[in-house]
Amino acid sequence: MRQLIRLIAFGLWFVTLYVGCQDQELAQSVDQNSGSPAVRVRFTALPETVINPADNPASAIKTQLGRLLFYDPILSGDKDVACATCHHPASGYAESLPISIGVNGQGFGANRVFKQPNVIPFTKRNSQSILNTAFNGIDIYGDYRPEEAPMFWDLRALSLEKQALEPIKAMEEMRGKNFSEHEILDEVIQRIRNIPEYERRFSEAFPGDSDPISNENLAKAIAAFERTLLANNTRFDQYMRGNQGALSESEIEGFEAFKEAGCGNCHNGPMFSDFKTHVISVPPTEKLTQPDSGFQTTFAFRTPSLRNLRFSFPFMHNGELESLKEILEFYEDIAGGKSRSFHVTKEQLDPFVKELKVEVKKMGQIINFLLCLNDDDFDKTIPESVPSGLPVGGNIAE
Repeated sequence: MRQLIRLIAFGLWFVTLYVGCQDQELAQSVDQNSGSPAVRVRFTALPETVINPADNPASAIKTQLGRLLFYDPILSGDKDVACATCHHPASGYAESLPISIGVNGQGFGANRVFKQPNVIPFTKRNSQSILNTAFNGIDIYGDYRPEEAPMFWDLRALSLEKQALEPIKAMEEMRGKNFSEHEILDEVIQRIRNIPEYERRFSEAFPGDSDPISNENLAKAIAAFERTLLANNTRFDQYMRGNQGALSESEIEGFEAFKEAGCGNCHNGPMFSDFKTHVISVPPTEKLTQPDSGFQTTFAFRTPSLRNLRFSFPFMHNGELESLKEILEFYEDIAGGKSRSFHVTKEQLDPFVKELKVEVKKMGQIINFLLCLNDDDFDKTIPESVPSGLPVGGNIAE
C-alpha cells in the first residue's frame, strides 16, 4: 500500500511539473553560447492594478490635481508648454515627432513647429509614451518597486516622482531661457501659490502638510495622475490571462517568430522591456548639433516597451526609424555586424544584438504579433480648463 501511495504521489508531482512547464506564461531560459550573459526570458500579462509608493498613496483628489497640473502651462518658464504638449492622449501620451519641440513651439503633433524668431533647440530625444509607466521596472515575475522605477532613455531618474520635475528644469523642454535651472522651480511654486484654486486643491490633496504647495507635492500629484494612465488589457494580455481566442493563429506564429529571432532577450516581461541599457547604433539625427551619447556617454539607451507601438512612432531614442519594418531591417543589418552609427563601432554593439536572427520572410509575422500589444482603451480625459486660465495643453492650437 505504501508503494502504491508513493507511486500516486510521484505521478501527481510529475503531472504538476509538466503542466507548470506548459502554462501560458511561456517561461523559458535562454543560455547564450557566444559570450553574452544567460538571460531568463518570460512573457506575462500586465497586472490589472498598480502599486503606489508608501509615501504617495493614491486618491481621487490628488489624481485630479495632477491631471490639471499635467495640462497647465503655468509649469513652464514662458507659460507656453505643458506636460501634455509632448504627451497628449490623442497620441497615446507620446508624440508623433522624431524629437520634440518644447519651448517656443506652436501647433500639435507632426504639425508642431518653432515660432520665429527662435533660439531654442529641439529637445534631445523622442518623447516616450507615459502609458503604463506605473509598471516601469517590472521584472519577468511581475515584481517591481515604484520608488525605484527606471525613467528616461538614459535612466537618469528613478520613480515617476523623480521624473516629474526634470522636464520643468530642462531649458529646451519647459524652462526656456528666462529662468535658470536653479530658479525655475521656485518660480513655478510661487505662481501656483498665487492661484486660489490650486491653493485649495493642494490643501485637500495633502491634508496635514503645513506647506502643501511644495516641489515634493507637485511631483507627487503629477506622478499620482500618471499612474492612472493604463493600457493593460491588450489582446495579448487577455490571451495570457486564459482567453485562448484572443489571438489569431497567425499572431501566435508571430509570437513564436519574435522569440526565435531573439527579440525577447531584451524585450521581455510584462512590459516587453528589460529596462536595461544597450548599445545598438541607431543612426544619429541631423536635428541635434551635438551627438547624444546616452547612458553615461556610452551611446547606450534603455530598452523601450513594445506596448502601444501604434501611438509611439517614429521609433528609437531619436525617432530616426519610422516604421516597424524599418526597425526589423535595422536589426537585420546590425545582427550582421554592421553599425548604423559612426559613433559606435561594431565591436561596441551589444552581444544580444549580434545574435539576433531576424529573417526577412518572418518580418511580417513579427509585425502582426506586435500589433496585438496595442490597447486604445485608456483614459483620454482632457480638462476643459486649467486653474491658471492659460490654454489647456500649452500652445498646441493650429
